[in-house]
Amino acid sequence: MPEFLRLVPPTQALARWVSAIPEREPDREEVPAREALGRVLAEDIVAAHPLPTFARSTVDGYAVRAVDTFGASPSSPSYLRLVGEVPMGALAEVRVGPGEAAVVHTGGAIPDGADAVVMLEDTQRVPGGEIEVLKAMGVGRNIIALGEDVRQGEVVIERGRRLRPQEIGGLMALGRVRVSVYRRPKVAILSTGDEVVPPESEPGPGQVRDVNSHTLAALVTRAGADPAPYGIVPDDVERLYRATREAQGSADLIVITAGSSASARDNTAEVVRRLGAPGVLVHGLSIKPGKPAILGVADGTPVVGLPGNPVSALVVAGLLVVPVLRGLSGERRPEITATVTARLTVNVPSEAGREDYVAVRLEGSPQGWMADPVFGKSNLIFTLVRADGLIRVPPDSTGLEAGSVVDVVPFD
Repeated sequence: MPEFLRLVPPTQALARWVSAIPEREPDREEVPAREALGRVLAEDIVAAHPLPTFARSTVDGYAVRAVDTFGASPSSPSYLRLVGEVPMGALAEVRVGPGEAAVVHTGGAIPDGADAVVMLEDTQRVPGGEIEVLKAMGVGRNIIALGEDVRQGEVVIERGRRLRPQEIGGLMALGRVRVSVYRRPKVAILSTGDEVVPPESEPGPGQVRDVNSHTLAALVTRAGADPAPYGIVPDDVERLYRATREAQGSADLIVITAGSSASARDNTAEVVRRLGAPGVLVHGLSIKPGKPAILGVADGTPVVGLPGNPVSALVVAGLLVVPVLRGLSGERRPEITATVTARLTVNVPSEAGREDYVAVRLEGSPQGWMADPVFGKSNLIFTLVRADGLIRVPPDSTGLEAGSVVDVVPFD
């Protein structure tokens, strides 16, 4: 007899699932920093030296003593004697004394005695090796001080941070060409169904190409994990159990897709129970699409059974699998979700008591972004291909009216 679903809100389901997954630090590996984009740092990066390592100019101009420019203006300039030029790529050999100035270029070192830089545009050359300063300077003006960016001994990048382009640049600035990162989680993906055939095959009557294992593998890769495809398993509980048991030996997370609806859903639930305790934790979400999803943990390995419909599978995986992968990756920072504010072009109906996720296409207008719903059944993958993101209809609502301001979560 098919199991009756006890629907759980997605946020509650995620919390229940995460709380049952054992906390353990992932294995580490050392990689070249140039290749570490998107990896999660497994060590604190401590600055071995200050940055910058010398005081330098932020503009082209003249290094001066600020006191010598006091009251300077176009109608009453200060006159300073040029005493030299600071070469790029070397420390200054010239010293700036009272009433003196030295030519300095953007990024160039500040000579001893100088405590400000006046921009070239605020000066004029005059005969006799002097310059007119047309603007008063404060101490430190147009100068980056030694250690202003980073102090020696400072923890500049914390363990658990997923490395972005700016972190890669910071590592290069400190001379860190190799870093310790956490190993990427391995995600086993099993596609099930007697009707499912590989994408390279020509489907026969009643057959469909395997879409889910490939879209989910792409999602897993983008989330910073390594997908491990285990092929297509027929709708047979024993064969599914054997394939899942094999995956359990090496995977950090197991995804079973197309096995969580009707009789196939019962196969997935039975397999999760047989794999180990505590077994099935959630069997059904108060969400559309994605209602028949299954969440479980088997002897420490998280397992998820996703609906066979491609839209449902991707929506649920984005909401629940991706956050779990962040934790399995060793990432410590809370997730920051970027949204685009837009106005709905048409009414979006819903049912109270469940969360609805609706695909929308973003269109520009003189009034700003407009969100145009892309309606379609959850087994139509091109519903998402035509869309730019998702909007959420809260469970206490019966829909959203045209013209409503909504937050669109982009797919990219």
